[in-house]
Amino acid sequence: MPTIDEVVESIAGAPTWDARIAAIRRIPETFGVAQHAEVYSAIASRVYSPSIEPDFAYVHWREEYELAPLEAAYSRANSGTAGFTAVSRGDLARVIATYPETLRIFRLLLGLIIAEFAEACAIVADQFQLKPVGKGTVKGIESGRPCSQSKAETCATVIDLAMKGELFPPAPSETSLRRKLDKPDTAAGWESVRAYATAGVPLPVFLHQRAYGGAFRQLLDATSSRRGDVIEMAVLQLLTDAHIPFLQTGSDNQAAISERFGLTVRPAPDFVIFDPRVNALRAMLECKVANDGGTARDKASRFRSLRAEGQRLGGVPVIAVLGGIGWRRSADALGPVVRDTGGRTFTIATLGSLLDVDPFPGLRGLAAP
Repeated sequence: MPTIDEVVESIAGAPTWDARIAAIRRIPETFGVAQHAEVYSAIASRVYSPSIEPDFAYVHWREEYELAPLEAAYSRANSGTAGFTAVSRGDLARVIATYPETLRIFRLLLGLIIAEFAEACAIVADQFQLKPVGKGTVKGIESGRPCSQSKAETCATVIDLAMKGELFPPAPSETSLRRKLDKPDTAAGWESVRAYATAGVPLPVFLHQRAYGGAFRQLLDATSSRRGDVIEMAVLQLLTDAHIPFLQTGSDNQAAISERFGLTVRPAPDFVIFDPRVNALRAMLECKVANDGGTARDKASRFRSLRAEGQRLGGVPVIAVLGGIGWRRSADALGPVVRDTGGRTFTIATLGSLLDVDPFPGLRGLAAP
């Protein structure tokens, strides 16, 4: 019987993807169940992991995060409050009504995202019988849309009470909670703001914020779906250019696709590949991005479900297209995916080889141009 190393090397040196897949499918016949996890992990590490490219050096940029507009808003907030000295509730309302974009500066000082600030507005509006200000309105004001005096007063009330420490009570001493205002630039209210506005933010303080917030943390969170979309768009382009018949599932066609092909797994896979000549399902393709090992491990279970579904449907193959360095975790993340896809595991770097794998050669050109 060959050793694990010998099998891994033979798979790595397979002349074609189909030959690689055939060799991986023989693993259950070659090794006992107790060795399967070790074998698939070794294959994943040696053969598949090298094509997983890091994407952590990049973010999907949004125009709203450009520095220049923020600098312009800050300049008006600073001058409108005389260097953050004229900060009564009336002063703040006047500045916001005159220069709506300054609301973003005051909100950021409080450390609140738009939805949180809108919720705070709801609290003070109810308490002081003020004009409600919703999430959409906050966005509009910050974009420079004219703001009524009544809405400016609601926003000013939130800012005033928060900076005085009166909007939210101190966190209970027996917990690990800490108010968002208990940070260097607002720890002493407006006094801290004035000090930082005059002297600047010390680099250690700036780096400390980055240590727990991340330089692009909010942007990464806001664009998480776009990171996944990069892989789906690449698959979409590849299948479209090759005229492969497929359906891309979305929130509005899940039921129709499931009914058409007899799928019971929920949700349906990202792409279903079919033969239009007999209206038969030929493959299920799923895209997954994971930028840490724990997330990759959790997402790997999805392919186990798809594999069971494929077996129930008579042996429909499952294909994975993965992205993110989390998939370099081979033992309980990438290894199980390689097992459940029978080796049909691809990345952006190897995606072009997808079309050489069964069933794609027999489906090329069947979709209408």
